[in-house]
Amino acid sequence: MNQKIQFTLNGKSTTMEAPTHRLLLDLLRDEIGLTGTKEGCGTGDCGACTVLMNGKPVNSCLVLSGELEGASIVTIEGLKIGPELDAVQNAFVRDGGAQCGYCTPGMLMMSKALLDENSNPTEDDIRFALSGNLCRCTGYAKIIQAVQDAAAMIRSKNVQ
Repeated sequence: MNQKIQFTLNGKSTTMEAPTHRLLLDLLRDEIGLTGTKEGCGTGDCGACTVLMNGKPVNSCLVLSGELEGASIVTIEGLKIGPELDAVQNAFVRDGGAQCGYCTPGMLMMSKALLDENSNPTEDDIRFALSGNLCRCTGYAKIIQAVQDAAAMIRSKNVQ
């Protein structure tokens, strides 16, 4: 059964009809055309499909369209503001935090959520926050460095 859904997507009001059992991941990729969010496992184990829902990270492969009414969703495409990359995106680019890039959108979204709550995380905080996001290309050292550098950028902007 289709239902009308109204939600905010990357800052824009969105209204659409979708089956109540349709996954957010499929809506984003197949219906809306935002392909930055990746499907890795389809079971919520890898984090490749992480988006922010009402400011909190969620696996979009586990969110049903029926849960979207009134929600605010931010995808990797909505992370940058205008032409400016988010601090996390800048740090990942500068520090080589992306390898093949498949896990990168989920890593970025989880990192953004962490830094929105804690702009001065310890390495253990970062490792814990990213523990649900799997990367097969790296030992995570560059990813952790990128999150630390993004945190430093955020703190320096808040001091000014």
